[in-house]
Amino acid sequence: MAVRICSLIVDVPQLVPADGTYHVVRFPYGREESYDPDNMHPARQPDGHIVGKWRTDDRSGLIWPSVDGWGALTAMVQWEKGTYTELRDRFVRDPLGLSTGADATATDHRPPSPGMQCFTKHHQMFVHPDVPLALVVAHNDRRARRLVFAEFKLAVHGA
Repeated sequence: MAVRICSLIVDVPQLVPADGTYHVVRFPYGREESYDPDNMHPARQPDGHIVGKWRTDDRSGLIWPSVDGWGALTAMVQWEKGTYTELRDRFVRDPLGLSTGADATATDHRPPSPGMQCFTKHHQMFVHPDVPLALVVAHNDRRARRLVFAEFKLAVHGA
């Protein structure tokens, strides 16, 4: 079985509230989408919901695996400069509670770096078509901060 790939990129800044909770990173559709030959990032989602405005609908951050398999997840996040002391990111199965309920994994809480706030992560786990995945982020600054660039990728090796 061939490896199935979904590679999402967004370079439109997203404002992340200063509320200490995790927020789904949202990704565009159509010409702005980087690579999704297996339709794992559909605007018309498997449960019938249609994402109208990707910038405001958290469902635009979901990848729906096209097959059961071993999923290799990769992400990159870049934050604007801020006064935070901790930046957070994680992968979540079903972050919006659409099927099985949220299940977070590969959680990283890290201090800001001396230069640009660019971080990468990689994690592997079993994935299923009826359980969407998302990249979520948070920070502990006193005010909302912009996530200025993000990538979220899934490669599914069939089980």
